[in-house]
Amino acid sequence: MSLQDRIRSLFSASIQTKQDALNNLPPIIELAGEKLVACLLDDGKILTCGNGGSAGDAQHFSSEMLNRFERDRPGLPAIALTTDTSTLTSIANDYRFEDIFAKQIRALGQNGDILICYTTSGNSANILSAAAAAHDRSMTIIAITGKDGGALANLLHDTDIEIRVPSNSTARIQETHLLITHCLCDLIDHRLFGD
Repeated sequence: MSLQDRIRSLFSASIQTKQDALNNLPPIIELAGEKLVACLLDDGKILTCGNGGSAGDAQHFSSEMLNRFERDRPGLPAIALTTDTSTLTSIANDYRFEDIFAKQIRALGQNGDILICYTTSGNSANILSAAAAAHDRSMTIIAITGKDGGALANLLHDTDIEIRVPSNSTARIQETHLLITHCLCDLIDHRLFGD
């Protein structure tokens, strides 16, 4: 296989994963978007977390909310729990790495807020601890996952939402997570600020 053929096969795999997501996920993405809109209209905020590339997705969502997505509008309250290195390293050093998000959620999260967890596997200990902390604070969780949803899927309450990308490839899942993020940003902007 030539390098260009290899590139084409990666494009094709990404397109196929997005097509599979298109066939299954729009109702769930819509529901998640409506929950986010309701949270913001009720003066709530959105906290986001993830590891590695998923940390980048968490930060991406937060930046689109705080600054702008595709139009000028007022900033919306969102906090990426992945960005404060002093807080992250102090928690990891003084307690455990699995507490890096949970301790922030217990300090910042309130009843009515939403936690968005980005995770391809759903099995990271710090994501599972974050979910438990969010439930302790009476927050709703939107889990953006892949594969089989992992242990996180089993921790979710009836009021939570899982948007699971139908793929076992971490790269394909993360590519589709970005599209889901942009769908949520678009829905929020549309519902709050119209066309």
